[in-house]
Amino acid sequence: MSDPPKPDTVPARSRREDDAGAAFVLESKGEWWHAGFHLTTAIVGPTILTLPYAFRGLGWGLGFICLTVMGVVTFYSYLLMSKVLERCEKDGRRHIRFRELAADVLGSGWMFYFVIFIQMAINTGIGIGAILLAGECLQIMYSNLSPNGSLKLYEFIAMVTAVMIVLSQLPTFHSLRHINLCSLVLSLAYTFLVVGACVHAGLSRNAPPRDYSLESSRSARVFSAFTSISIIAAIFGNGILPEIQATLAPPATGKMVKGLLMCYSVIFVTFYSAAVSGYWVFGNQSNSNILKSLLPDSGPSLAPTWVLGLGVIFVLLQLLAIGLVYSQVAYEIMERKSADVKQGLFSKRNLVPRIILRSFYMIFCGFMAAMLPFFGDINGVVGAIGFIPLDFVLPMVLYNMTFKPSRTSAIYWVNVTIIVVFTGAGLMGTFSSVRKLVLDANKFKLFSSNVVD
Repeated sequence: MSDPPKPDTVPARSRREDDAGAAFVLESKGEWWHAGFHLTTAIVGPTILTLPYAFRGLGWGLGFICLTVMGVVTFYSYLLMSKVLERCEKDGRRHIRFRELAADVLGSGWMFYFVIFIQMAINTGIGIGAILLAGECLQIMYSNLSPNGSLKLYEFIAMVTAVMIVLSQLPTFHSLRHINLCSLVLSLAYTFLVVGACVHAGLSRNAPPRDYSLESSRSARVFSAFTSISIIAAIFGNGILPEIQATLAPPATGKMVKGLLMCYSVIFVTFYSAAVSGYWVFGNQSNSNILKSLLPDSGPSLAPTWVLGLGVIFVLLQLLAIGLVYSQVAYEIMERKSADVKQGLFSKRNLVPRIILRSFYMIFCGFMAAMLPFFGDINGVVGAIGFIPLDFVLPMVLYNMTFKPSRTSAIYWVNVTIIVVFTGAGLMGTFSSVRKLVLDANKFKLFSSNVVD
């Protein structure tokens, strides 16, 4: 394996002369609102429908505290990372990849490989999850239209994968800007529909009995709480901020702050409303997908069918955008070597390998989604192992290493406290999430037609 590039010693222009991943996939043409669209798609997705499920392991009080703390810390974390990127750019070392930023600031080739491993695990996991949930959305619609139909979950996953193969041929991250604007609107639309459906369900005569009690055993409560914290971390996580900032037309100074403010405005509206309404209705019986709680396997639907149907369609459409956004890191890695920057983006020399490689990547994600439909448990593991170190720990380390704040300053100790607290939370979350995965193992069945919570 070749050594990672050393941005502090090699001029950016000469370093990227033959870098098709940078020139094509991560082309820098965007404005701040485009970054806002990308950020919102990367964070505000159908995983917010898991928030009531996360609250059932925490309860009302701790649930609100964790949701708020995660929101504040991630905004602060992404802001610090943006500042580090801007500082490096001013010093003549513009970074467009998370792994190169970490390797440069920390001066470690091993950090380069650590970050790229975590990024690929997260991004591929999200790609698999997006296809899985999209397939489940199709299955929900099909089962309501044809209760005795013969189609299985893996067949719907194959349909979604075919669509993703076509959409994956959009050549650059910047070319997704209009899709991601639609994604932002869709996230607001299905959130309002789901919240309305939950309120309707809670006030109807068929409302389920409300029980907000936690696990009876103290140890079980602790494990459930850390699993829920890991899930919330995964929901807030965004392991591709440097790549998103790379899509901005330079200089990027100040633009990401505006993009973050746009994104977190949407987060505030969607996260709290989905968490509160869903947990209020279903309490400790909340499902890992609140839509499934509103459409129980037995008994009548708890909300108007057209509302839930429209919500499912909106979720399905946004999942396509999310799968595209998180596949960009894989594409820029593949095309860094497979494409020839000296030839056109749509030249036969570059088009044929792009079609083949991206198609194989999507086929792999689709196959894994069909084979391992265990979204709820995997979400917690990914949050603990991937998002917590990448989004809650590393940005603080990078900021302290870059700006070297005084050890008596408040910002230094805030950063150190966040590093220590979330390292501990990540370790506990990993143990709790893996424990739950093991406990649920007897429910797992390869190529199952049901997604395990």
